[in-house]
Amino acid sequence: MELPELLVKFKEYAPHVDTTAIELAYEYSVNAHADQARASGEHYFVHCSAVAESLIELKLDMPTICAGLLHDVLEDTPTTPEQLRKEFGDEITRLVEGVTKLDSLHFTSHDDAQAENWRKMMLATAQDIRVILIKLADRLHNMKTLQFLKPEKQERIAHETASLYAPLAHRLGMFRLKSQLEDLAFQYTHREEYAELSAKMEALQANRESVLANFKTTVEQHLAGTNIPHRILARTKSLWSIYQKMLRQNKPFEEIQDSLGVRVITDTVSNCYALLGIMHTLFKPVAGTFTDYISVPKINLYQSLHTTVMGLNGDLVEIQIRTEEMHRTSEYGIAAHWRYKSGEHGQDPHLEEKLNWLRQWIEWLQDLKSPREFLESLKTDLELHQVFVFTPAGEVKALPGGATPIDFAFSVHTDVGMTCVGARVNNKMVRLDYQLKSGDICEIQTKKGSVPKKDWLGIVKTARARSKIRHFLREKGIVA
Repeated sequence: MELPELLVKFKEYAPHVDTTAIELAYEYSVNAHADQARASGEHYFVHCSAVAESLIELKLDMPTICAGLLHDVLEDTPTTPEQLRKEFGDEITRLVEGVTKLDSLHFTSHDDAQAENWRKMMLATAQDIRVILIKLADRLHNMKTLQFLKPEKQERIAHETASLYAPLAHRLGMFRLKSQLEDLAFQYTHREEYAELSAKMEALQANRESVLANFKTTVEQHLAGTNIPHRILARTKSLWSIYQKMLRQNKPFEEIQDSLGVRVITDTVSNCYALLGIMHTLFKPVAGTFTDYISVPKINLYQSLHTTVMGLNGDLVEIQIRTEEMHRTSEYGIAAHWRYKSGEHGQDPHLEEKLNWLRQWIEWLQDLKSPREFLESLKTDLELHQVFVFTPAGEVKALPGGATPIDFAFSVHTDVGMTCVGARVNNKMVRLDYQLKSGDICEIQTKKGSVPKKDWLGIVKTARARSKIRHFLREKGIVA
């Protein structure tokens, strides 16, 4: 994208911000990459511009846009951090350094280099969340141009995208980006399945559009008499999510019926529940499909009411009901909190609180000394499946799938975890390696003077529990 167009898009949400730094960063990057080309044959700067464009779509602040334009100058050009700092100051330089990969010559294998790069990037993210937003925009454009690389490199990059970048986007609540990354990776990790599923989806497109149009018309007619503000968006599930559902349910594509979806967006939480009642009056709800993520939000801040209903012609339609603010958060996740308010640069006043879980999680990961162990722990903590477990007092704890009573104990309080000796789940004694399920009520039994055991490290799933246990064992000289 040319500079004038970038500036116009930026000015749409930040009309009062001086764009001189963006103009300077644009020119600096063009000149720094002047003699470089991408595998596609395009001028290298096309990539830098595309990254900046993605960051502008997320409505991020001026230093982030500058860092997006400059994100490869330290890695791929003779530019030094000192030169960059002199031209653009500490903030932008720190963001670029956070995104810049390490010199892999120091490592004995690609796996070690990859693990240490992730470790470095996550630690930079703990200082400034914008580092990971730039890296995700960088990876998105790299995935869009992956066809120009050799097949083995395509598969390696696609696998890393599917196992790390897409789950990270999910954990940050950036669902649109997560779906894009998953579908782009799907093309290369499961080539035949992708081609087959893509063709089937295309063949059904006209019918799907007709079903959704009829559904929207019916809903609009019934809502016309109410005073509930609303807008309805049609939504088609991503190919990767449909493929995953086929595997989970062991069904062919033709039997996966709820690949149709709509989002109903309104103004208040009370209207979300009012709309849910109307939907269940209009259409027959499918038993067991209702989930309330408004009362119990996901770890990544996501909130919505989910239900699946039987449409007029027997088609299953998944409905998500949410407020405008919930919709912004579900589309952009963490990035939504860097919005410019009324033309002024203002951050969400609750931003620190919303980022606290992420910072805490990264701090726990820092305790892992081995790069590979860090990477494996990161993958575990990025797993998308969550379970919601209750304390006896009714407090809900969100944990990754496969979490145990020990994980639960540490989520309640470090002292509870450290002195845990047993657990009752739904009033029955269970082993400490029992895998908790959503809806379980877990009661931890503690004993004064009891301490963590080394074999707990092979049982726990969360970074918090693993970090606390390892720290204790290291102090006792039990583990390195």
